[in-house]
Amino acid sequence: MSLDKSIVLAIEDLTVSFDGFKAVDSLNLYVERNELRVIIGPNGAGKTTVLDLICGKTRSTTGSIRFKDIELTRLPEYRIVQAGVGRKFQTPSIYENLSVYENLELSYPAGRGVMGCLTFKRTETIRERIREIASMIFLDDQMETMAGLLSHGQKQWLEIGMLLIQDPELLMLDEPVAGMSVSEREKTAELLNRISAGRSVIVIEHDMEFVKRIAHKVTVLHQGKLLAEGNMESVQHNPKVVEVYLGH
Repeated sequence: MSLDKSIVLAIEDLTVSFDGFKAVDSLNLYVERNELRVIIGPNGAGKTTVLDLICGKTRSTTGSIRFKDIELTRLPEYRIVQAGVGRKFQTPSIYENLSVYENLELSYPAGRGVMGCLTFKRTETIRERIREIASMIFLDDQMETMAGLLSHGQKQWLEIGMLLIQDPELLMLDEPVAGMSVSEREKTAELLNRISAGRSVIVIEHDMEFVKRIAHKVTVLHQGKLLAEGNMESVQHNPKVVEVYLGH
């Protein structure tokens, strides 16, 4: 059965067990094209595990993950990336001894892999794309700066830029504003709202004020299961969500 054209990601009956413990339990989740979905829930709810399952880092026990009608559950991680799925982990993964420009250049799809490195040429098209992404992530005035010298927030933006330059259709971010200053959080909200105009974005986040600023739809997980789903206001006033978060 093919996906509804408005759905880019369909997770159905997804379960993963570790020694009998179900970290994700019979989960159904549907993400639309150009949607910014935020997944929230207490620690241990299974949020990061869901991202691990989508990107192939963890293998499901049962269930299906379909991205644009491609079944992801048995694909290796590199094939999932090639299909158009990008993932940012909690800790920035950048080349600290290279400049911002070089980090973005290395991430450009034509430069990846052994053959790509051997045949890679700096065309004006590539340079223009790097400038475009650097401007989008607020680092256009830091192009020659070594990545290791950037602030924590700027490093997070750089890694998002390294994913954006690959032009994924689904971008997944795990706690992107953790450790950021207030002004960096505001800029990150602006950035995520902008990039979701051309792709689907899934964000895991604990900062509820930040979630309010970005989420089109919120999914609440608890003990690996879907607890609630909807807009931020409906989720905040859901008695089950209140009970889980406040321990009533």
